[in-house]
Amino acid sequence: MASSDRRRPRAQGARIQTPIDGEPDVGSGSDREHEAKPGAGPVLDAAGRLRDATQVPSPNCDERPAGVTIDLLVVHSISLPPQVYGGNEIIDLFLNRLDPAGHPFFASLLGLRVSAHFLIRRDGGLVQFVPCAKRAWHAGVSNFQGRERCNDFSIGVELEGSDADRFEMAQYRRLAQLTHALRRRYPLDHIAGHAEIAPGRKTDPGPFFDWARYRSAITRR
Repeated sequence: MASSDRRRPRAQGARIQTPIDGEPDVGSGSDREHEAKPGAGPVLDAAGRLRDATQVPSPNCDERPAGVTIDLLVVHSISLPPQVYGGNEIIDLFLNRLDPAGHPFFASLLGLRVSAHFLIRRDGGLVQFVPCAKRAWHAGVSNFQGRERCNDFSIGVELEGSDADRFEMAQYRRLAQLTHALRRRYPLDHIAGHAEIAPGRKTDPGPFFDWARYRSAITRR
């Protein structure tokens, strides 16, 4: 069983800053239609699998609606057990093999069928569970700018973390790299936290996610 990160002092005035929306795009339309040239960074294949990611296929996915445009990136955070990092419990949850007797909290997840396209670990390690061309089950009941069923048109990225701890620099670096790679393939004109598309139901990625740092990283080339 993994041990919990040391609790850091809560930042004064910490709050979720405005999610990135309408930021300048990186890469032309032709970049999205074709794989990036060598040296351009991480590359996705035609199915939306990232070559640099550890592939751990989850059964919790299905086909997207025909003709849908993938234009939203959703940032999540997750830790299992809560505020405990470094174990395999997140992977076990997404593979439907989480032991409900492993921790008192796990009983509340019994029968839950969820996934995300990607997980970024505390050390920046990247795991992919669902090809981006398919629909991962990450958003749940959701609405973005009047559009419901955000799973249909979004890519979900989980950061290993919680509402109570700051995220690691390695995670911001990896998330920025991943965002650039995804934007070369898909017209991701919008980026939002899970809390924005499911207000009142979800709070992640939480007050310690530094939107300004992330915004700077994905606009700097």
